[in-house]
Amino acid sequence: MTIFSKIIKGEIPCNKVLENDEFLAFHDINPKAPIHILIIPKVEVQNFQQVTPEIMAKMTSFIQEVATLLGLDESGYRLITNNGDNGGQEVMHLHFHLLGGAKLAWGHLADSDSKNFF
Repeated sequence: MTIFSKIIKGEIPCNKVLENDEFLAFHDINPKAPIHILIIPKVEVQNFQQVTPEIMAKMTSFIQEVATLLGLDESGYRLITNNGDNGGQEVMHLHFHLLGGAKLAWGHLADSDSKNFF
């Protein structure tokens, strides 16, 4: 059972932004932007490779609703999902990071040497 499963069950508290029968959005406890929200399905889905198109179709409108609720739909935001170990996924439950509230830099790969990729 992942930490997200425990949050869904109410065993671990979270700072909720929006919730419905299928999805939950809450503030990340280690924010990387002024607004940093995690958005998860309430069903067990390990990662993006495992998610069905039907869940993603519903999740898309939920994510858009969260962005609008937070006033990010006009100013812009970044939406990220990490997939698997090499993709940086730390919790093996599908989740999207919604980041916004400022002009976001794209420097997370600045310390990577592209020569190491080839």
